[in-house]
Amino acid sequence: MTLPSGADLYPVVEATWSPVRAFRVGPWMIRDGQGGGSRVSAATAVDAVSLADLAVAEAAMEDLGQQSLFMIRDCDDALDEMLEAQGYAVKDPVALYAVDVARLTDEPLPPVSAMPAWPPLAIMAEIWKSGGIGPERLAVMERVNCPKTGLLGRIQDQPAASAFVACDGKVAMIHALEVVPALRRLGVARNMMRAAAIWAQNHGATTLALAVTRSNVSANALYSSLGMTVVGYYHYRIK
Repeated sequence: MTLPSGADLYPVVEATWSPVRAFRVGPWMIRDGQGGGSRVSAATAVDAVSLADLAVAEAAMEDLGQQSLFMIRDCDDALDEMLEAQGYAVKDPVALYAVDVARLTDEPLPPVSAMPAWPPLAIMAEIWKSGGIGPERLAVMERVNCPKTGLLGRIQDQPAASAFVACDGKVAMIHALEVVPALRRLGVARNMMRAAAIWAQNHGATTLALAVTRSNVSANALYSSLGMTVVGYYHYRIK
C-alpha cells in the first residue's frame, strides 16, 4: 500500500492531538493549547506571509498567554528563513513515521501484555505523570473527538507503559508512549506498538503513524526496526 505523506499527516496530528481551539488571524492559524505542549500551541501559516504579518501572530499568541511559537512544515521554507532572520531558534525537529498496520498485526501479542482502556486507569495516569505527561496533556486526550483509547502495557506481572491512540479516517496515530524506566529494553514498547496497530485495524485504519523528536535515538531505532517509514518532518521556531 502507499503510505500517507507528511502533508497528509499534518491534519491527522491535529485531529488526534487537539488544541482547545484553533482560529484564523490574518494569514495564520492560531492554536490555544492551554499548557498541552508545542503541538497544540504552535501557529501555522495558512496563506503566504510577510514580515509585517509576523507581529499579528505574535500578538495573538501573547493574548493567549503563550510564547511565540511556529510549526514549520515541509512546505514552509520561506517562513523558516524569515523567522531565522528575526532571531527565532529551532526547537524539537520531529520525524513523522507511518506503517501499514498489517505489518504489525501479523503475530499475536503475548497474553495481557497490552490492553486498551478508556477512560485511562489511574495507574496509566501515574505512568504518564512520571514521564512528564501531566494533566494538561491528559486534557488534550480528553478533547480528541474521534475514536480513541488508552493502552496499558504490562510485563513481569506489573504495569509497565501507557500510550494514547486515536483514529482519523484510515490513519491512527499513537501519542504519549511512556515506558516505566526500570522496565525498558524488555520489549514493552514493541508490544505497545503492536497493540496500537491491532486497535487501529479493528477501527478501520490501514496506517499507524506517529511523531517523534529526531533527537530521541532509541525511539527512532525502535520505529525503524518495526518497519516504519519516515514520511515527513517538521520543527518549531521559538522566539
